[in-house]
Amino acid sequence: MEDESSPDTHTSAQAVEASAAHDENDDYTIAGAGEPDLPDDAEDEEDVRRPIPERLLSELTAWRTLALRDALASNPHVALTEFLHTLCLNLFRDDRSGACLEAGVRSVVLPLQSADLATSMPAHDVRARHEGWKQDLPQDEDALWLWLDRLDETSRLALLAHCLSFGVNALFEKANPHAAVSPRTIERRLARSDRLASALRLDPVEAGWQPTVENYLGRVTKPHILDAVREARGEQAAEMIAHLKKADMAREAERLLEGAGWLPNALRAGAPQTGDSVTEDDNGTGDVTLPTFLSEEIAAE
Repeated sequence: MEDESSPDTHTSAQAVEASAAHDENDDYTIAGAGEPDLPDDAEDEEDVRRPIPERLLSELTAWRTLALRDALASNPHVALTEFLHTLCLNLFRDDRSGACLEAGVRSVVLPLQSADLATSMPAHDVRARHEGWKQDLPQDEDALWLWLDRLDETSRLALLAHCLSFGVNALFEKANPHAAVSPRTIERRLARSDRLASALRLDPVEAGWQPTVENYLGRVTKPHILDAVREARGEQAAEMIAHLKKADMAREAERLLEGAGWLPNALRAGAPQTGDSVTEDDNGTGDVTLPTFLSEEIAAE
């Protein structure tokens, strides 16, 4: 059988296919160039609105930060307002994120406490003062800033002193070669706390501290107990309890030292020097009432 396809028919089909392909590419062809064109949305990247580069934002905000530092340094009132705002969020709300002022107070924890510390006069005063301020502070962050800005200067300084007080650290720490805090750091800390105590004229006796078996006398050796009694009440008073066992000595020393205003060395820095240390010539037992069993022993001698 004779093939029905002819050269003319085959050529005509190729021409149709070529024409169709040419028509499909017409939209992407530049007249006279012969190269494909780009879609309108990718024609020019510089015409597209994109986010500002992060590097540029960093540079712009660096300029603004430096300008803010200069302006804040020239306005003590606003500086104190911003500082107080940061402190209040830290101490009253425990909010330490998002602050634009990198300043604050780290509230120092007291890891080791005597049994009577929580009920002491300073502890009561600190709690009462903190609760008083807490009730006054607005809850909204912006409202708090305005409230602080409009507060009278005496109250602003009082609030500042209260907030800063939580950062006081006059703690002794046992030296540890592997600890982050070096012995030299502890030494400097204690020396600075002595200076602060002197400036404040801190008087632990007036603040309610007195030696007891629990907070001192029962936790030191007998020579320390006798030294305390000897210094506060005289040599004769110390000799009267020198023969006692540790527990009895500590108990009697507590009674003898009551009202004497005696302080251990760790509490003396800054305290008023009353000059009430008793010497042997003062006959320090003149105003001391001895317990019955000690009076009987002395009478028997």
